[in-house]
Amino acid sequence: MSTSPILPGGFGPATSAWFASAFSAPTAVQVQGWARIAAGEHTLLIAPTGSGKTLAAFLWAIDTLGGLPEDAEPGVRVLYVSPLKALIYDIERNLRAPLVGIGQAAARLGVPFNAPVVSVRTGDTPQKERVAFNKRPGAVLVTTPESLYLLLGSQARETLRTVHTIVVDEVHAVAPTKRGAHLALSLERLDALCHAPPQRVGLSATVRPVQDVASYLGGGRDVSVVDTSARPHLDLQIVVPVRDLERPTPPPTAEPTVQPLRIYDPEDVEASEGKDYSADGMGYGAFQQATPQRGIWPAIQPKLLDLVLAHRSTIIFVNSRSLCERLARSLNELADLGTGPPLLRAHHGSVSHVQRSEIEEALKAGLLRGIVATSSLELGIDMGAVDLVIQVESPGSTARGLQRVGRSGHQVGALSRARIFPKYRGDLLEATVVAGRMLQGDLEPISVPQNTLDVLAQQIVAMVSVRDWGLLELESLVKRAWSFRDLSREALVATLDMLAGRYPSTEFADLRPRLNWDRESDTLRARRGSKAIALQNAGTIPDRGLFAVHLAPDGPRVGELDEEMVHETRPGETFVLGASTWRIQEITRDRVLVTPAPGEPGRMPFWHGDGPGRPIELGRAIGAFLRELGSRSGAEARAWLTESLPLDEYAVDNLLAYVAEQKEATGTVPTDRAITVERFRDELGDWRVCIL
Repeated sequence: MSTSPILPGGFGPATSAWFASAFSAPTAVQVQGWARIAAGEHTLLIAPTGSGKTLAAFLWAIDTLGGLPEDAEPGVRVLYVSPLKALIYDIERNLRAPLVGIGQAAARLGVPFNAPVVSVRTGDTPQKERVAFNKRPGAVLVTTPESLYLLLGSQARETLRTVHTIVVDEVHAVAPTKRGAHLALSLERLDALCHAPPQRVGLSATVRPVQDVASYLGGGRDVSVVDTSARPHLDLQIVVPVRDLERPTPPPTAEPTVQPLRIYDPEDVEASEGKDYSADGMGYGAFQQATPQRGIWPAIQPKLLDLVLAHRSTIIFVNSRSLCERLARSLNELADLGTGPPLLRAHHGSVSHVQRSEIEEALKAGLLRGIVATSSLELGIDMGAVDLVIQVESPGSTARGLQRVGRSGHQVGALSRARIFPKYRGDLLEATVVAGRMLQGDLEPISVPQNTLDVLAQQIVAMVSVRDWGLLELESLVKRAWSFRDLSREALVATLDMLAGRYPSTEFADLRPRLNWDRESDTLRARRGSKAIALQNAGTIPDRGLFAVHLAPDGPRVGELDEEMVHETRPGETFVLGASTWRIQEITRDRVLVTPAPGEPGRMPFWHGDGPGRPIELGRAIGAFLRELGSRSGAEARAWLTESLPLDEYAVDNLLAYVAEQKEATGTVPTDRAITVERFRDELGDWRVCIL
């Protein structure tokens, strides 16, 4: 029984003692979640960022694993699956505290506790560790959906037969994608492999519709939902640094002068109370005013730098990797640090795991004042105490905005502080609607994709490469996955016909079949080479033509570049990646070999397909907002904007001018109920038509 008054009964004395020494009390999601998990139910835990969902999912399993005898059958007992590799290493690191703490408590109490070994398996796992895992797997395995797929197709799948608990993290991020359909089939394959069907525990930020996410997690099985989500607790404001976003006033054309940084009033910044966060206090000196430029950036960048220097730790989110690199470099140049360490670093998916980990640890340790990041940091990575989140441009959706803002005040009940800087009036309009929905917690509903036949074909080839399958057996397994629950026999047969080489015309005759279908016995068997094909093509992310960047000659991976940029680049040239400069030594068939070039100027990288899309619900909300705003008079509209939305004075002015100028030009405003078609002559005198 529990020896702690704050931990529910059922936990061992060592676990209870450790928890009591580490926490004042469990959170709501932990108390309710442990009750469901202890009862053996499939469980979906929904709670805001920083609510302790991970410990809620793992603590019961850790407590159970601590009682395993030394001679227990070797194999994985608890499988943790995350859609983000960065989260894998975060989880592995965060599991050390309870494992060590419970072990020490057990030693003090004189009770047995066999601390489980934690193994990691991702695309970055060295071969030596893979071999060691196959021989002696850890009782806890943290991995990605793609690595789970590869494990199921290799000899290492035997280590998974003992799994009794599956933890799927960030379910809200993976369920509405093809990657989610891929994972759903992998979970059903694992379910069929195990000695007994494992218990499934899903972790999610606030999401809707909840039942769809629960059904996805359970694959149609009953799932208990623990939903402790609450209305967001935000200090949110949209900041427009110029009077007119359409015609931003350029900086003075006088000779550049050295000016002190403009620091926000410490009384207005809770994080700076009692501290000297001025430029001189932090040793950053003054920055030189840049050569006069036109556009919005000369107005935004000093404001961003002021906010970074007024807080101990800041994350600046942007919507593309290219802007991430450019902004990090611009802010560092504006701070004029000379040869000292950078003020900020760039963090995105094309920066290697090692580099990202170094950047994250530097921010936690106070060696960096901030990070410029993309979606690589919007999921549940532990970034320590982040004082402020800045979003440059609209985040593109309510869910994405809340995920990013939740990096600030990353604990239960804490206030999340955020500022949004739009770049132009259309961006301001979207940011305003998103901010209003964020304050209300009005999330866009997700939709789980159904019957993605490309994913199905990929998984079928992987399944038959391991063993023979009967048609009915395979169909039954596939339809247990929620993403394929309505798969018709006709669609399945058509997919199998394609894989078996029954093509609709001779144009496909050169395509090699991937399996044999014995139609008399309805047995599916692999063809030669099928296993290699399956293992070489894990996951659903298409090949975007990326070149890996490695330190020359045989050093670690630094990141990746778009192939078009590589083709436009030559050895000897320098470029920026992760806010560091690199010199290209050699370009091979699929790699760029580099050496560090600190302090040298470098070309900014670019990647195609880099920005987020807009959910249809947000588009409708923008139309409804314009209809409401357009129906009000000037004074009434100004009062409505000022009282109901987190806008500064310039933001209100720009929104009102945006709508007024549209009305003046066409007599109408596009809304969710009316489309405006506008025509005009361009600079060459040709007619142009815009559908608004």
